[in-house]
Amino acid sequence: MLKLTLCVLLVLGATAINVQSSIWTSRDQKALAQIHSSGWGKFILNYAELHMTTGGILSELNSEIGKLVDELEEELAGVHHEYNRRTDVHNREVARLEQEIQDKERELFNAHDFYDNVLIPQRDRFAAQLEQLQENIAQNRRTLQESTVQRENDHETFEAQVAEHNDAIGAIDECLQLLSTIETPSLAQIKKVQKNLTKIQNSLKKHNQFQIFVKVLLEITVESNFADQGALRDIIVAFNNLRVELVDSLNQITADEAQAVTDFNAQVVQLNQEHAEFQRAVVVKNAEIEANATKIEQTLDLIDELDADLATLNGQLQAENDDFAFATDVFNSTVAEYNKEINAANQALELLNQPRFQDYVKSQLKGA
Repeated sequence: MLKLTLCVLLVLGATAINVQSSIWTSRDQKALAQIHSSGWGKFILNYAELHMTTGGILSELNSEIGKLVDELEEELAGVHHEYNRRTDVHNREVARLEQEIQDKERELFNAHDFYDNVLIPQRDRFAAQLEQLQENIAQNRRTLQESTVQRENDHETFEAQVAEHNDAIGAIDECLQLLSTIETPSLAQIKKVQKNLTKIQNSLKKHNQFQIFVKVLLEITVESNFADQGALRDIIVAFNNLRVELVDSLNQITADEAQAVTDFNAQVVQLNQEHAEFQRAVVVKNAEIEANATKIEQTLDLIDELDADLATLNGQLQAENDDFAFATDVFNSTVAEYNKEINAANQALELLNQPRFQDYVKSQLKGA
């Protein structure tokens, strides 16, 4: 209807009320100028003038113009209705997008928090634990190697001690055998006993606990010519006592060696068990590290995805706000234009019902 009316307005535009006519007061001229600034107002005045100059009835004119004003107000109501509908759609869309943005921001925060406060500390902890396991394995092997070397050294020392003891015991047995046959010892026999004592002393030079026995025997042997049977018996007793001590010592170091071998074998078993446990722990820890790395990669992918989703939602919200702002500008300008036209139309309608307007039209007819 508005387009049709504007077309009519173009046809009637050539007819214009003279706002400078002497029939109009200054107030009327101001009102006419304001009405003429409105397309609808100008159209109504021109239409009214044409209607009346062709013999139209004023009441019919009022009715027709009233219908036109009603149509304008109806169209304006439609503009308000469409804008209200658009506002409802906008509010729902903004509420939906803001909720989705809030949800997405919460998901993004949780993903960052999980990455920063769970996965990264877990990765560092797993790495430190793996490093400690590897150090434990290295220390376990070092301990086994050191214990093995020490066991070999201790066994060599044991074998040397056994040889020393056996040599000493053999020398003592030789002396005792010799002394048991002496009745009138010769110088050669005495020298042989002294030689055996020296051999015993050399064999046992590393064993201080036996040195006093050897020293006493040497002194007795040097001072005695074995002629005194009492002194001979004392020497034999001393040799036997030394032999008992040596046998006891040999038994003790043999028992100590057996216990050391048992302890070493138990230590080897324990170290190998620990080594196996460490290796199993390394396998488990490597699996945990791999799972952690996979989770880190998945979480970073999720963060990228959430960032993209959030950017899309913010873009949609911005686009919706921009579109609604544009729609609001259009609405405001449209409403203003409609209000301007309706106000002008009402002023024109009020003016054409005044006697001065009718007099003006009659004067125009007479002049024609």
